[in-house]
Amino acid sequence: MSIHVAVLQGGISNERSVSLSSGAAISAALREAGYTVTPIDAGSDIAVTIAALRQAAPDVVFNALHGCYGEDGAIQGVLEWLGLPYTHCDIRASALAMNKEASRQALQAAGLPVARGMVVDIATLAAADPLPTPYVVKPIAEGSSVGVEIVRTGSNKRAAIAADWKFGRHALVEEFIPGRELTVGVLGDRALTVTDIVPAVGADGFYDFDAKYATGGSVHRLPADIHPEAFEQALRLAEAAHRALGCRGATRTDYRYDDTAGEGPGRLVILEVNTQPGMTPTSLLPEQAAFEGISYPALCDWIVQEALSR
Repeated sequence: MSIHVAVLQGGISNERSVSLSSGAAISAALREAGYTVTPIDAGSDIAVTIAALRQAAPDVVFNALHGCYGEDGAIQGVLEWLGLPYTHCDIRASALAMNKEASRQALQAAGLPVARGMVVDIATLAAADPLPTPYVVKPIAEGSSVGVEIVRTGSNKRAAIAADWKFGRHALVEEFIPGRELTVGVLGDRALTVTDIVPAVGADGFYDFDAKYATGGSVHRLPADIHPEAFEQALRLAEAAHRALGCRGATRTDYRYDDTAGEGPGRLVILEVNTQPGMTPTSLLPEQAAFEGISYPALCDWIVQEALSR
């Protein structure tokens, strides 16, 4: 008999549409790989989701949720309570990676490079610049660059950002690192490759939500054409970050890479570790896996088998 996988998708975060796209692709790939698949749309009523999981009684849950309640430890706790094996990180690693300030502290404690920054009250942001410009303002616990803003020198955006803030009473403020956006996927204990992400014109120079998911929103160059020392360092840092946060399964570490000086390997700074990387047709992890000779169905199969092997 084939292994029965419940694909948990949708959710109630700002990334619901992304999760539904991921879930549809994952379900199709797992069926192609020989699994029995039951998609479950996780909506606003957790009791309905629990009932659907109990009725399905799967051998394992493929967690294709993104954002709040999907990758922050919340649904992981529900799945553990139900006694269901599930893919990706456990409660602790999920919660730690989703909270940008907590993960910054953990990465810094492990000796890994992060940007200079701090958590500020929104009223403080409204009153004055907390850092010299340019700097970046981020929600503490959102994914896919939701709510991320850059305040540049001479910009009048700061007050508007504070007035329109919808992500709680606090924000993470970090120095803006010039240069490029890089990312490295990790499967288990092995880094895949380095992708150089080039946002389309109009993306304000960084990899925002539209650049990630809109067709033509960005160009992915892999392997990245960067200094060989920086390339190797990006691979090793991704593996180290995966370990430092206690991750398992598949993750993706995002960087800013400052090579603007034009000499030497440049500076790599870890932005975040994604414990549930996107699995849409334009997503970075499947693209890197394919570059390494791992097809999309094989990637989904690996993620499921890794979860079952724990």
